[in-house]
Amino acid sequence: MALNSTIYKVELQISDMDRHYYATHALTLARHPSETEERLMVRLLAFALHADERLEFGKGLSDEDEPALWRKAYTDEIELWIDVGQPDETRIRKACGRARQVVVVNYGGNAAELWWNRHAATLARHRNLTVLDIDADTVATLVTLLQRGMRLQALVQDGQLQLMNDADAVAVDPLVRMAPTTAAA
Repeated sequence: MALNSTIYKVELQISDMDRHYYATHALTLARHPSETEERLMVRLLAFALHADERLEFGKGLSDEDEPALWRKAYTDEIELWIDVGQPDETRIRKACGRARQVVVVNYGGNAAELWWNRHAATLARHRNLTVLDIDADTVATLVTLLQRGMRLQALVQDGQLQLMNDADAVAVDPLVRMAPTTAAA
């Protein structure tokens, strides 16, 4: 008998000072039985960092052709592809060919560090790729906010994020391992 996904309802109020984006999103997250609580919260964190009215969750673990999150243009072109964890280099290469911008939100402590050390040189050739790293302690603290029904506020300023509920706050300072360089105009 197949296990069902666990459903989480999230009201996420976002104040992103860096991008001047202010909105409240009613989200439904499905946690596949093989997905960890850490990965679920990193997906939510990735949404908060890149929030947009067209940003949506992909099919996730069950579909190799979709990322954890993506934003498509009205023409169906993929504007933003976001993966979490330590995706295979081949998957990243394909994503960079399909999407205007690709973001990998890497987490997992020592495993994340090993993944980065192994792939950094080959990933450097992708001009539309950003790699962020979230440290293991921060991810563990994010999990303390997890509930089946959540009301969260996300404040983004100077690249840092504060994720808060009524009782607790978690400061997230993503380490930017790699980011596209902006050309001078």
